[in-house]
Amino acid sequence: MSKKTRHEPHEEHADESWLLPYADLLTLLLALFLVLYAMSATDAKKFQQMSEAFNVALNGGSGVLDYSKIEPSKSPADNNKSITTIPAPNPDKKREELMKQEQEDLEKLKKQLDTYIKNNGLTTELSTKLNQSQLMITIRDNALFAPGEATVKPEARKLAKEISNLLQKFPDYDVIVSGHTDDVPMNSMRYPSNWDLSSDRALQFMKILLLNSSLDPKRFMSTGYGEYRPIAENSTAAGKAKNRRVEVSIIRKYQDSNTFTSVTNSKDQK
Repeated sequence: MSKKTRHEPHEEHADESWLLPYADLLTLLLALFLVLYAMSATDAKKFQQMSEAFNVALNGGSGVLDYSKIEPSKSPADNNKSITTIPAPNPDKKREELMKQEQEDLEKLKKQLDTYIKNNGLTTELSTKLNQSQLMITIRDNALFAPGEATVKPEARKLAKEISNLLQKFPDYDVIVSGHTDDVPMNSMRYPSNWDLSSDRALQFMKILLLNSSLDPKRFMSTGYGEYRPIAENSTAAGKAKNRRVEVSIIRKYQDSNTFTSVTNSKDQK
């Protein structure tokens, strides 16, 4: 009697069909990374040949690696060339040039004003001062107004016209016209305080400057300080006379206290 062969039970095999698409995906990714590497390491002609070969092998020649849509990368030499041919701007140097030009402009304007003052015998009534923030023209009140009044004298209009003609040569600067008084209280029907008198004097003189249509009103402003910004002692008549004044300030656009020093004439304010 023959012995029956006994078969051992076997385990069921897991479904491994997913390995095929997974392997295909890895192959495609590897091909993609090779192409990307080739883009940075080969010239345009070799890349075109490689892209056409991959298109045929992977997609039947369509779509994914369309060379016509990919611009060849620049070589390191091209990048270096573009960097060296376009110099980086230097804002500090540009600012220094503008500050130098401004200094020359304001010194030129000051010289013209000083010449006018000297030629017209106005050295006791007008003075100029150039410092780190502005070019200031100081005009004594008796050259412009009657005592306690803000109406500009007819003969002072010539002075205002001459100043406006000089200002129009430098139209890009802001101008502040300010009025000042001594400490004698002001109490009239029209001007109840020194604030009112100084403000109106500045305003009236500025209006005459702006009769020159070449000046831009947007760059002008007027203000009054009353007796609160004296330049001399109010204890003497001479000091009071110095404090009663109108100042026309041409404001610098570029200010650097370490660069500019004060430039004054012999009649500058103390």
